[in-house]
Amino acid sequence: MNAQNLKRQSINPPSTQVFYDNFHFSQATRVGDMIWVSGQVGIDANMTPANGIEEQAHLAFQALKEVLKSAGASLVDVVELMTFHTEVQGDMPAFAKVKDHYFPDRYPSWTAVGISQLALPELRVEIRAVAVAGCGDA
Repeated sequence: MNAQNLKRQSINPPSTQVFYDNFHFSQATRVGDMIWVSGQVGIDANMTPANGIEEQAHLAFQALKEVLKSAGASLVDVVELMTFHTEVQGDMPAFAKVKDHYFPDRYPSWTAVGISQLALPELRVEIRAVAVAGCGDA
């Protein structure tokens, strides 16, 4: 692999520019075929948290999907998920059901962590991912 392929690229879909501008982080960073996606949460276009774990999980996975697309990848390229839950025991069955909708087979590795709080008090889950562009096509 030549050095040109190893240049660091910040990924910020237009709908996420507010995060980059206000909080100074990229939604994802790509180096070569590797993509590290920042935590995605269940908020709508007005920055309002969705109600309930299933709705938040769907919005977070949709955001993950959008960031991956902007990085030249898709959900099939995800090799690792890390999820952070404020109500891990109570929410896990519903969250797992939503996760299985987005990953019906070829499951990525997954670590779920219980935490006391996320950036907004109404948020119940945050999803990080690592992907390798093109690996899901094989």
